[in-house]
Amino acid sequence: MGGSIVGTGLAVSIGVAAAPVEMLSEVTAAEERGRERRDLSAATAVDGERSQVAPQARAVLEPGRVLAPKVPAGSGEGRRVVFSQSDQRVWLVRADGTAQRTYLVSGSVYDNLDPGSYRVFSRSEQAWGIDDSGTMRWFVRFAQGPNAAIGFHDIPLDDGKRVQTPAQLGTPLSHGCVRQRTTDALALWEFAPLGTSVVVVA
Repeated sequence: MGGSIVGTGLAVSIGVAAAPVEMLSEVTAAEERGRERRDLSAATAVDGERSQVAPQARAVLEPGRVLAPKVPAGSGEGRRVVFSQSDQRVWLVRADGTAQRTYLVSGSVYDNLDPGSYRVFSRSEQAWGIDDSGTMRWFVRFAQGPNAAIGFHDIPLDDGKRVQTPAQLGTPLSHGCVRQRTTDALALWEFAPLGTSVVVVA
């Protein structure tokens, strides 16, 4: 991560079996409020979280299903992680170019990451922010910032409390890294071993 606290974003799982369209599951407002309460009361929980879809991503195809945003054009080829700074969104992309998963994140409020191609060079299941600014899990580092490494991780905890809510994902709020919902942080951790390509687009 880097700066004081660095982090990631909100989860949206996609199912792209053999269908030509990537799909996302949609949740009701009541389910989202219930999930938010669970997230705040049990920040370490990983299982049971449902996906949330941002209003701008809602393109209803059939009841309970929405169209997932496509992998950005010009974001490289092959198996990779793609982070769009303007969309505040991450894609986990398979070798054939289809998205395995996409979700909203919270990147940095500072202009500390240039668009381009990177590779995962370090990973930590547990990490601490600079100046005791918080703790984070499943930290996957891919770039060097002015003060510390930049990477993906879950929403940091400071004095036992999350520094932002999952509902705020999709907005730049970190001090350097890319914050993700717990389930998404774990998914990226499993998807991106050392050497994995990471492409940042503007």
